[in-house]
Order: sequence, then structure tokens, then C-alpha cells
Amino acid sequence: MVLARANGTSLFTGYITAAAQYEYLGWGECGPAFRYTLVAAGDEVVLDRKTLSSRAPFVARTAGDILRQLAEDVLPGALDYSGAQPVDVLPSFASDPRKTWSQHAADVALCARASYRVMDGKLLLAPLGSTQHTLSESSGQFCPESLKLNSPDTRWNDVTISGLQEPLLHVKDYFLGDGLTLSFTLSHTPFTKVTQTLSYPPFTNVNPYFVEDEFTAAAPDPRYWKVSDPQAVVSVSGGALVIQGGTGQDGQTSVTFVEQVELGGGLVLRHGEVSFSAPSNGIIGGLYTGNTLLANCFAGFRVAPSGSQSTIQALVNGAVVGTPMTTTAGHRYALTTHLYATEIYRKQQIFHSSVNPAGGGRGGAAIPADVRVVLEVHDIDPTNPGSLQAISTVLYDGIVTSAPGYCSYALVDSLNLHVSIDYAELQRVVEAEVRSALPTAAYRTRLLGALADGAEGAISSYYLEFYPAYVPAANESIEVRYRSRASSLARVVDGNSAASLALGPDPGVRSGARHVTAPPPRTTAECEIATLALMDDTCQQAWVGEYNVWNDFFPALGQDVFPGDSIAVQVPSRGANFTAIVREVDWQFADLAAERGQYKISFANDAAAPFGFTFAGAKPTPPDLTITAAQVGNSVVSDLPLAEITAVTSTTVTIDAGVAPPAGGGIEVRRSDYGWGAGSDRYLVGRFSTRTFTVPRLSRTQSNYVRQYDASSPPRYSRYSTALHLNYPY
Repeated sequence: MVLARANGTSLFTGYITAAAQYEYLGWGECGPAFRYTLVAAGDEVVLDRKTLSSRAPFVARTAGDILRQLAEDVLPGALDYSGAQPVDVLPSFASDPRKTWSQHAADVALCARASYRVMDGKLLLAPLGSTQHTLSESSGQFCPESLKLNSPDTRWNDVTISGLQEPLLHVKDYFLGDGLTLSFTLSHTPFTKVTQTLSYPPFTNVNPYFVEDEFTAAAPDPRYWKVSDPQAVVSVSGGALVIQGGTGQDGQTSVTFVEQVELGGGLVLRHGEVSFSAPSNGIIGGLYTGNTLLANCFAGFRVAPSGSQSTIQALVNGAVVGTPMTTTAGHRYALTTHLYATEIYRKQQIFHSSVNPAGGGRGGAAIPADVRVVLEVHDIDPTNPGSLQAISTVLYDGIVTSAPGYCSYALVDSLNLHVSIDYAELQRVVEAEVRSALPTAAYRTRLLGALADGAEGAISSYYLEFYPAYVPAANESIEVRYRSRASSLARVVDGNSAASLALGPDPGVRSGARHVTAPPPRTTAECEIATLALMDDTCQQAWVGEYNVWNDFFPALGQDVFPGDSIAVQVPSRGANFTAIVREVDWQFADLAAERGQYKISFANDAAAPFGFTFAGAKPTPPDLTITAAQVGNSVVSDLPLAEITAVTSTTVTIDAGVAPPAGGGIEVRRSDYGWGAGSDRYLVGRFSTRTFTVPRLSRTQSNYVRQYDASSPPRYSRYSTALHLNYPY
């Protein structure tokens, strides 16, 4: 069904969604007369009839890219995307097959502060308010009796916002093996992204896998892989990805993951069991900071020919490191990359308001982090069943400082590979790093996961469990590093707004609390940023309005009104001078032949109904700490994620804070994560002005909480403590 003007401009295009209803009007000159009632829905109803396929979450993609890809997934080649603007970059977005395409589109548009339409075979996406209209009482076409305005008292200048569970304490647990114990109780519950919402609410997706591909299709699955194959040497056969050659040049023959990989928290990349059919040359399982070139490889496995066999060697920051492993004919090699970042997220969430629209939202800053990289090979001999449970060989185990936040991932970069790969998995895991050391030996990373994958143990919400074959030896030191978890929560006050509203005994404070579901604040720092974005509007005067008018009088000739347009209301006689967003338009076409009808336009500004957020659930309880709007972003100093225990005796514990304390500041140590600051000595162990210091040991099991503070007045402290938990026998 198409509703269009005589000049060809479409007002509505869609599909009839129900049987026509007939209303008998009487008997006319030619017989009985009926009125037909038709019900139709817009073009996107065709998209909503399709089920979205499971795909990897979008990472660091523009809103326009995401909508285009979602539309292509369900209806390839059906729409014109030239009107879909990029708008803004979303840090992450995961589709959910349980939801319709239009529900996804609404969430994408909200988080980018944009509006979308599917009409006349076109997908349109633009920043909110891109089309502007003016409603002015100085205009000769203004109809004052048709305008209804209301200014509700909805100002907030003391706002509490809660979001998702956040990574809280930097925890390091220390245990000592006795040759018998397999299970060790963790001091805190580890944070993990697996328990989080991986997409914008109301979509929930607890599947930890980005990719879980067994290569059962006839070609690499385009939901996961982009293939560059100028010599047609890439194929899928017998449930495996097969590579038989290459151009001999780096980066030309590759199978690359369609999304970027965020190097945050815990990640395991399993590059399958690789079988070699001839000496090979290339890179398997490479993470790249730019184009798929060896020099850009952050981490991967370098394969090189060696006589009739090949060698496998660790590749880190574009250079081979460590001892190479030579392959054996007939063996399979399971290649796995483990990544443990000191930060869970590598880019802040972005929040919008009418003051900070699409392209200029609050937040979005990069979050620096170090990443421990472990590259391991599990050598499987088909003639030796015991090799299936043998421990993997670690080719590289080290920390890469100032690691990139995002990398592209290429399962293969073939100069001249002759391999078959039977699966690929990219998986989020519990963000926990386990290392151990025998007396006088260096620490090594203990591999966690399934026993069949060559792992030595697993970790849960409460315990570290080693498999019986890998029980820690007597006096073997064990370190477990992870983040604890708690609800993200922030309270921010705008004192200037409160002062402007103060009157007599009323101090002008207007309080409100909300749980934000989209865009989801994932940390307290992001809750603070979201609060500022919300108060950009809630500190202003709220306006809600409705305008009923014939289309001859509004808007400009030939320009129709759609939800998402902006409308500048200039009616001084009612004290109204504001800009609002059109929320709903009701068209009543009384005279189709003359193209005349009535608009009923409903509009509101963000102060009355914030357009950049959705709220749900119970209101959060305000936190103990309140900061001012001016303090957001500069109320804390850096955490101490690298703090560790370096020596233990029966009476003392030596701690290295990881960095020197700030000039004029120091390191504060407490027995509980409570009471920080000079005003409280409860639980205080001491304050130190050096990087390394010694504290008393009072029991077999003991926890010390560490933060640094600066010379400000009052001092600024770290946002999160580092918990050093010791469980050593005397």
C-alpha cells in the first residue's frame, strides 16, 4: 500500500496486515455501497517477519553499519541504504533472535540519539532533530487555539543512577600447595562479562561465544568470516577449513573475523586443531592492530617451513619470540591464545543529551590496559590416546604493556599454508588469571578450561579447582588475580542548578533516582557520565505540547512532519521559547483529492522525557559518596592493579604497590574496604610514602586492602581498592 502526494512524494508505504473490514453505507444508484477499512503496517513489517540469525556481537561499529547489516541479514538486497547515516559509534551491540528487527532498530537509534524509518524501499537513519520545523506566533499561519502547552515540574539536579554489575576490587589471592589439595576458596566472587548483558537491554545474551564454528557449511560462514582468496585456495571440506597455498605475499589470502575483538577482561581464542599436509608458511590465529600484515600482528602463531615439516613459533608485536616447535607428520596441533587484560572494558560507553547529541556525546574515552598473552600448543598424537589429556606447551607467556584496545582477528593469513582447521572458537571466560611457581622457580600461567583442551583446572564463582593430574606440589605458590563485582552506582549534584532554584527555606535541590537500561552504564565512572548527560536536560525547564492544525498551515509547503524531527516553539505570549522533539504524528486526511488533512503533532523536550535513555526496575538507593558535577572525571586517582605481595614471613607481609605514590601523597592500607581517608582510623593498618613497605601478619588467613591518595585537600583516593588476600600456613 502506498499513500503519496500527486508530485510522487510518499507519505506512507507498507503492507496490509489484516483482512479488509466492510461497513454497509446503504443503497446507491448502482447498488449497495460499502466503506472499506484497511489496516496496514510500514515496510519494516517485512523485516519483522524474519527471524534474525545468531551472529557475533557488533564491536565499535556505527549505528548505520549495524542497521544495514541487520537488514541484510534478514532481507538481502531489498533496501536502499543511501539514507542511513553513520550517526555514532556504539562500543558493542549484540542481536537477539528472540526480538524483531524493529526492536533492534529502536535500540540502536536510541543509543545513537537518532531516528529511523523504513519507507518506500529505503532505510533512513539520521541524528535526532535533523529535520527542523518552526512554530512561531509571529507567523500568519499560526493557530493559537490549536496549540496546547504544559510545563511540568520535573527538574532534577541531584541524580542517582545505577547500571550493570561492574568490576570492583582488584583482587589477588595467594595460596600455598601441599601436594594434596585440589580446591582453593576464593576471597571474593569474580566478575565476568559472561554474566552481564552483552547487548543493550532488553536484549540479554549470556552465550560467552562470539564464534563457535565447526565449518559444517559449504563455505566459510559470512556471519563470522570475511574471505580474501585471489587464488581460490580456501575451501571447506569434510568439516574443516582447508587452505592449500597462497600468493606468497603477506595479507592477501586470509580468513578474517567480521568484527573487531575488544582486548578486555578474559578471552580465549581457540584456532582449532590444525593438520599439516605439506611445509607451510603463514600466520594462524593472528590479532592485528591494522591491516592483516605480520608487522601489525599483536599476537599469533607464526608457521614457517622446516624441511619436510613446519615450525610453530609465538609471534608478539610483529616479532617471533621463544623456542619454535617442529611439527610431526600425522599429528594435530590445537592452537590457543589466552588474553588477560587489567581492565574489563577498553572504551567508555557514550551517553547523549540535547546538549551533547549524536557525534558529540559524553564519554567514549579509550581505557588503557596491560594484557597478559599466553600462546599454547596442544600436540595430539592420534596413535597415543594419552596425548589428548597431556598438558599443552606454552610458547609465550608475558605481559604486553599499553596493549591496543581493539584488534582484528584473522584465523589464517596464508603466504603458502597447507593446512586444515576443524573448528574455531572465540570465547569470553571468567576474568581470572592463575599462576604458580615451585620454590626457587619462575611463575608460569596455569591454563584454565576443559581437560580435553589441555587445561589444568577451572574456576567458578567461589573456588579454584585443579584437575587431579595437576595438583599443586608441596610449597608451590599459587596466585589468582581477578576483579570482584558489585552494582555500578553514582550520585551527582549540580550546585549551580540548585542555587538558581533556591527560595526561602527551600535550598533548590531536586532529587531523582533511576536504573538505566540503555545505553547501559557498566561502571560507576560511566554512571557518573550518564548522570551528567541526564542532568544536561533535567536541570532545564520541561515542556510538553500538542498542535492540531490543517496541513495547509503547517509546516512549510511540501515538507511533512515525522517523529524524530525537531520543532522550535516560539510563542512569547505563553512564555514558551524552546526546541522539542516530535514524538508522535497523527494524520487525518479528510480530503485525499485535494491532499488536505489535519496533523496532530505531539512533542516534548528532553527535560520532560529524556530521549537518550530507557529506564527500568526499582529506583536505586543513593550511595554513600556524592560528588558535584565539576568533580566528575577528576574525583579519583589511579587504582593500583599491579600491587602484590612480594614476601611473607610468620610475622610480616611485604607489599609492592606497583607504582611510586604521588608526590605529597601515599599508600593507605586497611583490613577492610571501608573508611578510607584521614578521618577514620578504623581498620587502618598504616599509611606509607614508599612503593614497597611491610605490614604485620596476624593470622594464617589475612586480607589487606590498598589504595593510593594524593596531596589534594581533601586527598583524592583510588576509585577501587586492591585486595591482597593471603592464605598461607605458618
